[in-house]
Amino acid sequence: MLYYLFEYFDKTLDLPGTGVFQYITFRSALAFMLSLLLSTIYGKRIINFLRRQQVGETVRELGLAGQNEKAGTPTMGGLIIIFATLLPVLLFARLHNIYIVLLIVTTLWMGTIGFVDDYIKIFKKDKQGLKGIFKVIGQVGLGIIVGAVLYFNPAVTVRTDTGRTDVFRGAVNSTVIVPAGIEEKSTATTIPFVKNNEFDYAEVLSFMGDGYEKWAWLIFIPVVIFIITAVSNGANLTDGIDGLAAGTSAISVLALGIFTFVSGNIIFSNYLNIMYIPNSGEMTVFISAFVGALIGFLWYNSFPASVFMGDTGSLTIGGIIAVLAIAVRKEILIVLFCGIFLAESASVIIQVTYFKYTKKRFGEGRRIFLMSPLHHHYQKKGYHESKIVTRFWIVAVMLAILSIITLKLR
Repeated sequence: MLYYLFEYFDKTLDLPGTGVFQYITFRSALAFMLSLLLSTIYGKRIINFLRRQQVGETVRELGLAGQNEKAGTPTMGGLIIIFATLLPVLLFARLHNIYIVLLIVTTLWMGTIGFVDDYIKIFKKDKQGLKGIFKVIGQVGLGIIVGAVLYFNPAVTVRTDTGRTDVFRGAVNSTVIVPAGIEEKSTATTIPFVKNNEFDYAEVLSFMGDGYEKWAWLIFIPVVIFIITAVSNGANLTDGIDGLAAGTSAISVLALGIFTFVSGNIIFSNYLNIMYIPNSGEMTVFISAFVGALIGFLWYNSFPASVFMGDTGSLTIGGIIAVLAIAVRKEILIVLFCGIFLAESASVIIQVTYFKYTKKRFGEGRRIFLMSPLHHHYQKKGYHESKIVTRFWIVAVMLAILSIITLKLR
């Protein structure tokens, strides 16, 4: 909203200094600072409100050290993240940008699913929360919306020939670079570590003959559904000990922020020889607000936690990361910059599969990990949760850096 106000001041009233709101970097910095302040200052008030409403965590007996001390800790802290993200976005982002609209819808959609889940657990005294089928329906519904918008909306375009640009001198000797050629609809994505690294989902249907491209949505939308479901569930599984999900998510989103900024900038995309995605740079404002909210949330969620994010936060985080990665055509890189989510999910799948297999074959179920998800395995081995979280953060930083260098390492 402030963006449009200052745009009016600049173009209509020609007030000095108001044109600075045209810069994504400036608005991103403001969004980060405001979200950080909101999550730290008003976060305490939200926690006190949750405590007064007796919104406390019910801890299952898993035999983990320090587990009983966490009983009664306020949950639904994801409300802090949602509030501290959306308010700066509404103030500083271009709200008519299709990517911003999608991210706001994603935040509210997944936040609502998580909130209902937490509400059932706390107030209905049902430890299972929202039935799994309804969670999946919600995730699939969001996937259909996101996939359909990205595929059919005319504002979602790409250009791979970033080297074709027209350069001329503008006012006061400023250099203006205008993209040459025509932006086009495409279902292309990026394959890391490979030269000429664009892969088009439509190519899967090439066996259908001429005109196969118009059926690409049959592949693209199911892929979007799968990614949103997988990443949101991965974030949900990672939210098991103090500061783990929020910290690793902040690192992953920072990496995504670099991708969105360079992909939405014709100069950087030209230099890096990557896909240019018009208007995608605006997502950097959303990402800055989101990172600020996550870091501010860590003020209260770091060990010993004063609040847990609950499914309200974890499902929202996973949904946002998935949509960001898909929008910037880096969904294949999720296995790198969301490597912690992948490891946590894989540990559960491996544990359950191996247990069922050995029970069927030997009559007794056996386990590979002491407990899953993976962070509980290390807790069972005697590691303090602060050490586990710190080491997972370090791994997340390494994976994020590896993801970023794929921009040039091919």
